[in-house]
Amino acid sequence: MNLFTETNLSPEILKAVGDLGFVSPTEIQKQTIPFISSDIRDLIALAQTGTGKTAAFSLPILDMIDDGSRKIQLLVLCPTRELCLQITKDIKNYSKYLPNIKTTAVYGGSSIMEQIRSLKEKPQIIVGTPGRVIDLINRKALDFSEIHWLVLDEADEMLSMGFKDDLETILSETPETKQTFLFSATMNKEVERISKNYLTKPHRISVGSINEVKKNISHEFYVVGYRQKKEALKRLIDANPNQYSIIFCRTRMETQEIADFLMQNGYAADALHGDLSQAQRDTVMKKFRLKNIDILVATDVAARGLDVNSLTHVIHYSLPDDPEVFVHRSGRTGRAGKDGISMALIKPEETRKLKQIKSVTKIDITEKQIPTGDEIIKAQVEGVFERLFTEHEDFFTFDDALIPDLSEFSKEELVHKLLQLQLRDLSMFYKDKKDLAAHKLSDERDVPSSRSERRRDERDGRRGDRDGGRDRGGKPRRKNDNMTRFFFNLGKRDNLKKVDMLDIINKATKKARKRPDIGDIEILEKFSFFEVEKDFTNEILNNLSSMKFKGKEMRAEEAN
Repeated sequence: MNLFTETNLSPEILKAVGDLGFVSPTEIQKQTIPFISSDIRDLIALAQTGTGKTAAFSLPILDMIDDGSRKIQLLVLCPTRELCLQITKDIKNYSKYLPNIKTTAVYGGSSIMEQIRSLKEKPQIIVGTPGRVIDLINRKALDFSEIHWLVLDEADEMLSMGFKDDLETILSETPETKQTFLFSATMNKEVERISKNYLTKPHRISVGSINEVKKNISHEFYVVGYRQKKEALKRLIDANPNQYSIIFCRTRMETQEIADFLMQNGYAADALHGDLSQAQRDTVMKKFRLKNIDILVATDVAARGLDVNSLTHVIHYSLPDDPEVFVHRSGRTGRAGKDGISMALIKPEETRKLKQIKSVTKIDITEKQIPTGDEIIKAQVEGVFERLFTEHEDFFTFDDALIPDLSEFSKEELVHKLLQLQLRDLSMFYKDKKDLAAHKLSDERDVPSSRSERRRDERDGRRGDRDGGRDRGGKPRRKNDNMTRFFFNLGKRDNLKKVDMLDIINKATKKARKRPDIGDIEILEKFSFFEVEKDFTNEILNNLSSMKFKGKEMRAEEAN
């Protein structure tokens, strides 16, 4: 099956597909469409995001759905609102010439009453997020007792987001006679468990193996110290002009921190993470799709449902724990036959994690050095000419008479002057900047840990006020060896004050039989240090990480 016209799909569906400009099906579509059209078995389909999964399952189902019935026949579950809306939009496009087919999206972050009203139109297809589907089941607004098909899209992500119980509740509301299709980018233990419990002797389709993913993606990694990581990121962006990229971070807090850093340095960037309201998320994603911003800083979860085919770079600011997530992230670039670049910034102590990723994925990841100032300016000059020769659209008009007499200059002199003007600020920024220290990974031993780096920060960095050594009554006291010194991830820029630090320590140790002595407290710009009686070390480490300060996650580690 090399063309959609070679399938047994109805003329109405083929016409809608043709209107969208689709001629040849993707590999997942080649294998899935004929299977769903002719087989009654359940299905597990492993494929990366952006491979055409929605068409793969919806086209054959649309061809078989009973448009004369007003019962729900297809339920599609997906992890995020964005993916829910994207799937709904696609299905409506595919059913353009099937006027009796109705599709409704149900998701959180929007009025549940409006969604209940839309369900009164008796749609045959429901696309929803697990949480909102549960809410509507509890309100008796959804009845899945007669569905024929259930699709679990991005099953791995739904499980990683904590939807396991919701999925099992929803599945219990569906008939045993239904056909279940599980689509996932990875096959982890939880996905395997769900498939064993709720799918019956499923057929398996696997598309886009790791080897295929890396064909048109070059993988690079850069080793950089903890204190230099942001500057290294800036250099990588400057050395790769005209990029359209996603930067992946591990936590919401880190995501916002990096996005703020880039925006403060003049980059067209923004953050996408779970702490944003739905309106904020919609605004950010719209800006990114329209290329009003060209750098998106995101968590793995937030980036799901963002379907963009023209990404030039993926940057792993923080490595994921799961090697398959690394492959999934990287696979967001290099789509539609284009080349892509995956770049990872790793701290020296992440040697083992990188080795694990390379071993599991069999990806050839090349170590490179952080670009120097001269290399960055050279790349920027090349970027100017790249834009000059590839962008031919006239954005505005002007009278050529406004151009002064330039006959005294040669074309080389003019280009030289224009480049000096264009790149002046960047060149001045890097003029006196030292090159970042190069680090080599060793196969025999690990390089120093981040804690040792933080001890160097402690020695070399700017000290905060040193008047924090007071007891519970506020009286000064001497330091002694009975204290544990902690590194704390929040600081002045988080509006953290010493009184807040005292309150945090009190809450973390409130279940102890006595109150701990508190030593020196240093509130620095980006992080802090504090001392607590050694007997309370475990309480601080175990309890503080589950607390939040003004909505931000807290983390403490022993500083020495």
